Parts: sequence; C-alpha cells; structure tokens
Amino acid sequence: MSFSFNFDVQLTIKGQQGEESQSQTGKQDYAVKPVPGNNTTTPAETVKAAVEHHPPADPHFLLNDAVSETVTIGTLPPLHFLNESVFERTASERDDDERILSRTAAQSSDLISGVYEGGLKVWECTYDLLELLEREGETFGGKMVLDLGCGAGLLGLLALKSGASQVHFQDYNSTVIEQLTLPNALLNCQVEGEEEEVKGKKQGLPEEDDETIIEEDKMKKDEEKKNEQKKEGEDGSPSPKRQALDLTQHSKLTCCRFFSGDWTTFLALVLKEDLFPKYDIIFTSETIYNTAYYSALHDTLHRLLAPRGVVYLATKAHYFGVGGGLHLFEQFIEDKGVFDMEKLWDVDQGLQRHVVAMHFKTTNKS
Repeated sequence: MSFSFNFDVQLTIKGQQGEESQSQTGKQDYAVKPVPGNNTTTPAETVKAAVEHHPPADPHFLLNDAVSETVTIGTLPPLHFLNESVFERTASERDDDERILSRTAAQSSDLISGVYEGGLKVWECTYDLLELLEREGETFGGKMVLDLGCGAGLLGLLALKSGASQVHFQDYNSTVIEQLTLPNALLNCQVEGEEEEVKGKKQGLPEEDDETIIEEDKMKKDEEKKNEQKKEGEDGSPSPKRQALDLTQHSKLTCCRFFSGDWTTFLALVLKEDLFPKYDIIFTSETIYNTAYYSALHDTLHRLLAPRGVVYLATKAHYFGVGGGLHLFEQFIEDKGVFDMEKLWDVDQGLQRHVVAMHFKTTNKS
C-alpha cells in the first residue's frame, strides 16, 4: 500500500524539451515508502555481495534515446537525471539481472525489503537536503564525498559538479547503479561538455547573438547525430565523432566510483584497499526506514568518515508500516556514543521531515 501527500518545494524541474513540470512554489505529489510486507524490520537472509561497477567501454548506448529532466535549486548547478516516468515505461527493455524492475511493477511496490530498497525513485528528502546545501553554502572543492544509498545520485552529482576531488556512489541494487546512477553521471558529463562547447563559441560575440549561436549549434548537432547513425549502420563501428567524445575519459567521470551491495559487504570491499577512503562528506537520504539496518549503517559511517568529516542525513520523522524514523535512529546513535547529531532543518509541510548533521564526538575521531 502506498499513499501520496503534498508539500511546497522551492525548486524547478524541467523536462528534456524545457517544459516546466513543477512550478517554483507549486505542489507535487510524492509517494511515501510503502509497507512491503509483514516482516519489514528483519534483514534479508542472504547478504547482497558488494561489486564495483565501471562505465562500459562504449557508454553512449546508455544514453541512446534518453529522456531527461533537470532540477535547478537556487544557485546550485543544474542536475540532470533520467525521467522517472519514462524509465518505468521502458523497464521491460532494460537489462535487469536482479529482476527488480519487473517485480516492483508486478507488486506495485516502491520497496521490497532485502530485494529492492527504493533506489529507482528520487525521494522528497533528497530535495530537502539539496535546498539546505544551497542555503548553507556548503563547499566541495578538493573533498572526498560518498553518496550512500545514492539511487539517482543527485547529491553526489552536486558534489561532482561543485569541485569534489572524488565522488563515490553506493546503492543496494546493481540494477540501480547500472541503469540509473551511472547513466545520470554520464548525462551530466555529456551536458557539461556540450555547454562548454557552446560557451567557447559564444566568447567574443555580441550578447544578442547568443540565442542564434545556441540554436545553430543544436541544429548542427542534430545533423551530426543523423550522419553518425548512418555511418555506424554501414559497418557497425563507432563514428570518428563519437569516438572523440569518449565520456569514460571525461575529467569528472574519472573522479567517480560506483558500488552496489549491502552496507556490510560494501564496507568490507572498501576496507580491503591499502589506502581505503576516508570521506570528508557522506550523504545519505531516506535510508533509516528499517531499524534492522541501523547497525550496518552505523558501522559504515564510523569506519569511512574522516576525523573532521560530516554526515548529512535527510529523513522522514517516521516511516509508517516500516518501523524506522529519526527518533529511533537518534536513540540508536546516542546509545552507540560515537557521533553527535545536530538538527539543521525541520520541514513541516506534509509528513514531517528533517535534515541532520552527524560529527564524531571529540573523543571518537577514528
């Protein structure tokens, strides 16, 4: 069972064709994570082994016929991501070894505990955290960032586009990483490259010529795309233009790593590295809905956060039918005695939501 509620958000989301799908101060429905079954607080009997995912040798096919939308919040850089509705409609055409796309569709559920943990949706608390980061002016230059339970990866992508030195993305499901997170990263690199190309052409030209240059560039790219498709169809090899646009070598994409698996095996995989990362910032949004996962989450934060690092957690006050929420997690954190927790923002519209920050206690910087 799932239900929707309305709340005000100060953001603009535009589709690929530029149509505004949500007004600056409008309302939008978001589904609350549903009750997936009778035993939602019990971890899965089998762990999901952690795997590191790499961009494919030819990443362009991930963006073929992609329909994207863009979220813009205040002064933050625009973030591009695959349109959720189109993604759902084309689920049957996508690679899905986990079968989560067909199972979630069949069960009309946004969460199947231990099978699919909700990563295909952009949940509303992610937008809350983006708004807070914009308002507080958080900086990312030279920092190592982890987007834990990343889903579409918007939080990590913000860090990537704002100068972070390394951004790592983790989600429970490999399908989410391969079919959503990684394509979104490629999409932002691709769009950024195109914007830089247009910017270069505009330098030194009168301002009134800007729109003309952009329109001419778009027409040129459409014609080039048709020619490339024709050339590829003749011998099956990528066109020279496409080979030149090697997204896997994009400077920002080379700063990224992508992981799937549960938090316990993800932590074990990362700790195997001689110089395992210590993150300056860890983002985690809508991840404390199940109390059975609190210990694994706490261990991951404890081992991977840098001594002076910060965890940004965005969450609902309570997840009805699932059992978790901020109060229970606060109590868990207090009992562990490792972190201090500070409330940064209480969002009262609709179901109450919160953004909090976590730092090591002074005597626990390890």
